[in-house]
Amino acid sequence: MKPVLQTLICSTRPGRAGPAVARWFHQAASDIGSFETELVDLDEFKLPVFDEPEHPRLRKYHHEHTRRWSASVGRADAFVFVLPEYNYSPPPSLLNAMDYLVAEWSYKPVAFVSYGGVGGGLRAMQAARLMTANFRMVPIQEAVPVFNFREQIGADGVFTPSEPQRKAVGPLVAELHKLVGALKPLYAPPSA
Repeated sequence: MKPVLQTLICSTRPGRAGPAVARWFHQAASDIGSFETELVDLDEFKLPVFDEPEHPRLRKYHHEHTRRWSASVGRADAFVFVLPEYNYSPPPSLLNAMDYLVAEWSYKPVAFVSYGGVGGGLRAMQAARLMTANFRMVPIQEAVPVFNFREQIGADGVFTPSEPQRKAVGPLVAELHKLVGALKPLYAPPSA
């Protein structure tokens, strides 16, 4: 069975460009064929500001939205976070979503597709690398920055990647796949 790679649309903002960029990356990663791929939209979980009464390390989730989110994240072996830059940072929706869980993130590799203006979301990506490392995730060096992203989204809402962006997908997916094999024994659920 192939490992599961989730491409996570991290912005929940109305009018966001994340879905267009994420659909492109998701299809490109799927075409490689080394992962079972899932496109996950954080907005569909409707997570309020963190509202669980117990610490997430205990995994005693009281709310259905948390249980659904936990099941989604728990089934993934690797992640690609598609994120914009808001005020030099990743979107607050991502930090909130990460705070809901602990064990589900641990020892899983993560890569980034960032988008923004002239900075391409690079500052948000760097902040997200630090954040994910604190969740015991393993952020990789390979990434796909998208500079001036609006210029690559047509009137039909379809994102058209540049040649360097297309070429960056293969090495990124290959590195995630390599790390999944090495890390999986660390995050396998404990036997009952």
